[in-house]
Amino acid sequence: MTLRPGLPVHGGTIAVMAPGTGLGQAYLTFDHGRYHAHPSEGGHTNFGPTDQLQVDLLRYMWGHHRHVSYERVCSGLGIANIYRFLRMAGQAPESPAVAEQLNKSLDNDWAKIITRAALDEAPCPLCAATLDLFAAILGGQTANMTLSVLGTGGVYMAGGIPRNILPVLRSERFMYAFTEKGRFAGLLAQVPIQVVTNAQVALIGAASYGMERAA
Repeated sequence: MTLRPGLPVHGGTIAVMAPGTGLGQAYLTFDHGRYHAHPSEGGHTNFGPTDQLQVDLLRYMWGHHRHVSYERVCSGLGIANIYRFLRMAGQAPESPAVAEQLNKSLDNDWAKIITRAALDEAPCPLCAATLDLFAAILGGQTANMTLSVLGTGGVYMAGGIPRNILPVLRSERFMYAFTEKGRFAGLLAQVPIQVVTNAQVALIGAASYGMERAA
């Protein structure tokens, strides 16, 4: 699904961002008439705040982890970490109903609960603030990845989270964070962004690769 149209360069490198349980990142390069996939561990690079609220989030995370990577704040568990930080900082009121659900749930379930409550017709203010900050961090790191590989062929958002937060990804918060990169803002404004909505895409890709290798 097209999140934002753009002008992809034919044969240009493609960046892949996949926030889910963790933060997967990869890229594809074009050679001999086809694209080839390359792995990355960019999700484990140091989290780089871009405003005062994110600086405060980093300080909060330092109180719990020696190394604060993007994965700590830009994944399913990252959504839970952001929520705890904003609650501690008193950034928005917490819904009693959401608090009760979270208290009865494991950390792995927090992202789903927070996301549902943020996108509800009557959203939980703290949950909405959580996804707003998450969108800014994800937008910034997606741009970092795109610039790192010069992803003029476009960006593909995969993983379990993007297809469930489409209204958030369409928001000005995400798009602003993606393009706010100084002298390269113009380049990033031309990069198309797609969201992979097929939940089985990883299995399809693995099967395709296996059949290709077996041929």
